[in-house]
Amino acid sequence: MNKKLHPYSISRPVDRRSFLKGGLLAGGAAVGAGLLTTGPLALAQSKGQSSGSLNAGDVAILRFLAAAELIESDLWTQYAELGGIGNNPPIEVDPNQLLNPYQVALSNLDSDGPQYISSNTLDEVSHATFLNAYLESRGAEPVNFDEFVTLPGSTAQGSTGSSRLTNLMNLNVDTSWFVRYRSATNPDLGATFPQAITLTGVTAIPRSDADYEGRSNPNFRGNDHIQAIANVAGFHFGYIEQGGSSLYAALSQKVTDPEVLAITLGIGGDEIAHFLEWVDFAGNGVQAPVAPFADPISGLKFPNFFSPLNPLIQPSLIFPVPVEFKPNLPRVSIIRPLADKFGGAIATIKSFTADGLFIGQSKQFLNELQAMAVAADSAVRQAA
Repeated sequence: MNKKLHPYSISRPVDRRSFLKGGLLAGGAAVGAGLLTTGPLALAQSKGQSSGSLNAGDVAILRFLAAAELIESDLWTQYAELGGIGNNPPIEVDPNQLLNPYQVALSNLDSDGPQYISSNTLDEVSHATFLNAYLESRGAEPVNFDEFVTLPGSTAQGSTGSSRLTNLMNLNVDTSWFVRYRSATNPDLGATFPQAITLTGVTAIPRSDADYEGRSNPNFRGNDHIQAIANVAGFHFGYIEQGGSSLYAALSQKVTDPEVLAITLGIGGDEIAHFLEWVDFAGNGVQAPVAPFADPISGLKFPNFFSPLNPLIQPSLIFPVPVEFKPNLPRVSIIRPLADKFGGAIATIKSFTADGLFIGQSKQFLNELQAMAVAADSAVRQAA
């Protein structure tokens, strides 16, 4: 299918087009929110308030979500500075190349990749800004992490050189989500999943201009070292956004105020839209023509997941496989996990910490974050 490319785009080597076009998922989320409010929640809505104070549980939920969105905004801003569209001039002047090497490597996974990164970043910033403003509008305290923005960031061209809240240069990326959504077993019912690919002690962004160097690879534009970093980023994108999808779904079950529920369902739907794009994106890094390849600098190897074919890691399975929800009911395609134990606030912070996002952060930051997580998970939906 031919299409007019953005001036900053290059031809995409993977023929399979992304499926999130036209805002279909956002529309579906809005329909879902409408259906939910026609049931028992309609009783709460008739007595709900769109102004005035919130109950403590709803405040705790919103404050934790604001904290999570601030964390996401920080890490996505780092991705956007280095890999987002129009944010970084080429390292070398080349009339045939309008992207820097990291953007080229990301574009090898999807020619629209740099645009998606910039758009995802804008979404997360809007979530954080909105949630804090909404908290204030309802008489609650917003979340501010300015004092903890102290971590060093990348020095590669394109980075602002600003201090950061999160670390992206020494990650342990959990890739089990790639298997989980292709499996018919449910984590909420005790299922566990292996790593799709092992990514430990890795960087997801170029740390300095030295990372732009590497051996030229004839299979794709660019070199194998920066491509390996872009592939890590692709799996990290999916890891971050699948966590947000489950988090909003888990916490929405605890919300009392109907307006707050509309917010959590609305933003949660946007997180799902992000996640499904990155499912497709990450899979493009583990199939031809990009894979297989190996990075001699980092030692990372990216096999072709189609050779041999394994349905549990099949890249073209980009929609959630139907899973058991409850015994004696048919399997259903859903977001999972949905329970606090695996998808709630405490689980999210535990996962982010294991990921390495907070390497170098202060104990005070971790304690404050944990306290907010405990409060959010302790919220209980109040009867109307």
